[in-house]
Formats: sequence, structure tokens, C-alpha cells
Amino acid sequence: VQLQASGGGLVQAGGSLRLSCAASGRTSNRYIMGWLRQAPGKEREFVGGIHWSTGSTYYADSMKGRFTISRDYAKNTVYLQMNSLKPEDTAVYYCAAQADRWGTQNASDFGSWGQGTLVTVSS
Repeated sequence: VQLQASGGGLVQAGGSLRLSCAASGRTSNRYIMGWLRQAPGKEREFVGGIHWSTGSTYYADSMKGRFTISRDYAKNTVYLQMNSLKPEDTAVYYCAAQADRWGTQNASDFGSWGQGTLVTVSS
């Protein structure tokens, strides 16, 4: 599967942004699509995931409440809605896919990655 993330940009603190991840190629109803982020000088951090077929979601505890993942099955696209953004949300956001471990928050469990999209939150 090929993944293409988009929608990043510059936003003021308190604002909102919606990221998109378009999937193409060999997709599967077994896929779990994840959003992860990496801030400068920090390790990659799990945001949340969604089951491609059922639409069920799960999130890292620190991401609950402000971040929402959804998917448009017909468009082969997964979204990350980010609200009440803070400067510490500044990072490159990646979408990724894996088919084996529902509930995992380990970046290493995701085998397919998009190129990332930069989100910058100004104070």
C-alpha cells in the first residue's frame, strides 16, 4: 500500500487542522491505519489508529479529546482532525499502516509509511 499524507501547515495556537492520508495500491480490510508524529529532536510518537474495515479507533492517552481519526471508505482516505492545537503539537505527522496488531502504539509495528506532513503551531 502507498500512503500520501497532506494537509499540514502553519496554524495559531487554539486553532484546528485536518490532515488527510490517501491510500492507494494494495489495500486490505485488515489494515489498521495509524497516525504518528515526530517533533524535532524527539522520538516518533503514536497519536491514534483506526481499523480500516470497521472504523473502530483507539488513541494514545495524551491524544484523547483533541484528536479524532476517521476514514472515508469510498475515498480510501483516513483523516486526523486536530483541535485546540498547542505549540507542542508542532511535528511532522505521518500516516502508517499495519495489519497485525490492533491497539499497538509502537511505531515499529507499522510497516508502511507515508512521507509525512509538517504541522507548525505558533504561540
